[in-house]
Amino acid sequence: MIQQQALEPSSPGSHRSNPPTPASRPILSDKVTQSYSQQRFDLRDSNSADVAKKPQPKSSPPRAGTEVDPTPSPQTIPSPSPPQTTPSQPAANQVTVSSEEQARQKFLIEGDRLYQAGQKAKAEALYRQAKAPFPEQSEKEPLPEPITDPTQLPPGGRVYWREAAAGLSLKLKTRIFVPLRLLVKEYPQFVPGHLQLADSLFADKKPEQALAVMERAASLYPRQPDLQKGLIKQQTQAKRWLEASITTRQFALLNPGHPDAPAFLQLSDEYQERFRSRLRTQITNNTIGSLITGALGIALTGNPFAGLSALQTSALLLRGETAVGEAVADRAKRQLPLVEDPEIQAYVDRIAQKLTTLAGRKFNYQFYVVNDDKLNAFALPGGKVFINSGAILKSKSEAELAGLIAHELSHAVLSHGFQIATESSEAGGLMGLIPFVGGLFTNLVVADYSRDMEQQADILGTRLLASAGYAADGLRNLMVTLSREDKPFVAPWFSSHPGSQTRIRYLETLITENGYNRYAYEGIAEHQRMQGLVRSHLKKAKETHNETNQETKSKAAN
Repeated sequence: MIQQQALEPSSPGSHRSNPPTPASRPILSDKVTQSYSQQRFDLRDSNSADVAKKPQPKSSPPRAGTEVDPTPSPQTIPSPSPPQTTPSQPAANQVTVSSEEQARQKFLIEGDRLYQAGQKAKAEALYRQAKAPFPEQSEKEPLPEPITDPTQLPPGGRVYWREAAAGLSLKLKTRIFVPLRLLVKEYPQFVPGHLQLADSLFADKKPEQALAVMERAASLYPRQPDLQKGLIKQQTQAKRWLEASITTRQFALLNPGHPDAPAFLQLSDEYQERFRSRLRTQITNNTIGSLITGALGIALTGNPFAGLSALQTSALLLRGETAVGEAVADRAKRQLPLVEDPEIQAYVDRIAQKLTTLAGRKFNYQFYVVNDDKLNAFALPGGKVFINSGAILKSKSEAELAGLIAHELSHAVLSHGFQIATESSEAGGLMGLIPFVGGLFTNLVVADYSRDMEQQADILGTRLLASAGYAADGLRNLMVTLSREDKPFVAPWFSSHPGSQTRIRYLETLITENGYNRYAYEGIAEHQRMQGLVRSHLKKAKETHNETNQETKSKAAN
């Protein structure tokens, strides 16, 4: 079993603490256990299928595989779960940490207590004492309240706006774009500036730049409806139906009292159906190629199984993400050693509930804890997520674990794994999706996502994390912790990300520029208690394994 080192304090950064709202950007082989343990720790999407529900004792927390209802109450978004214990010292079964780290944890634990009691200003003061600034980055001043009236702009802002208006009337690009870019940079509170710049870029046939403008603006002011509508407009013009669906649903969930909330929910469903329709068309086109390939295989080799497998593979894909995920997860449940502890399962489910509430996809989300000490996680299509108990051990807080889950969840929400499967041009590649053919699970779990997919999962995952009330640097801090480990002990999930320092800096920039709150709930005490339970399960599993090996050796000797 990999030995866990004493954890050093990470160096989270600092900036303003206005709580943000997320805005979107937008099967198992017989060797699955081995491949899963060795896979690289990519915050990536391995979409998993439904896991069988297990019997639950009365009035006990949920057991492994408990479904997580993604629909929140219309009044409130659930806040981070309160710690059930508040130890001032690590428990006996926890890893020894330095005195400096113990002192830091005391600040964070007290901050968590105040945060849960509603004393967020006092909690933030303690969090700031415990968390160092990001390297080479300084505090950002809180943004001014958004305005829509040009007369409310300072004199310099009014000059930029008049100059842009003159450029539009004269159709002079320089007089349009230069003042508008300066306007949104120096006076980001002026909502019409962002909208006009995005519209002008789109008219100039620069849709990606237009979308980027609105994504940034919507992140700065996530509860400003005109900016959210502007983002949705750019997403729909680019035919990014999934992103548009997520944006509209998140706005409605985070602003239940807003008069536009019901309309946003209806739009979310419409955009979701457009996404599905487009996906069905894509799968159908790929199916034709697969069937032709299968027919040629029969003609050339006389083997009808090849054609049948291609047909069945295509049929499974046409049934959608949930069917694919369920097919994979059923196999995973039989082959992976799941943790059967109601407290650990309930802990993971509470975290997941906060995140799935904001995810914008109506999946039958299910979360499973694998009894493996390696830090790893993967999400299968349709919202089935598997998390190693090693992820609980090596993360230093609930916020860090939530960051990992949010990233993996984002891969599923953005259909990354399913996209890889449907875009495969080879029948053999698609066949791996079918359990009786074998291989798909392994391919999904170890396959690399593109740089764009990883970045999208980072962006959406961090927004989900911050919007759920957690410290927004949870994922960043987890990656810092992992980067400090000795090379022989680098977690599989982490080792698949070359250029880790670059990615850490990118996450810091993402958090700082979007104004996400680093000084929110960390969840130290309860996380430490869960770590103690996890260690007990791992110790018991190791002892059982050793006893089995000893019995086998004894029988062989006799």
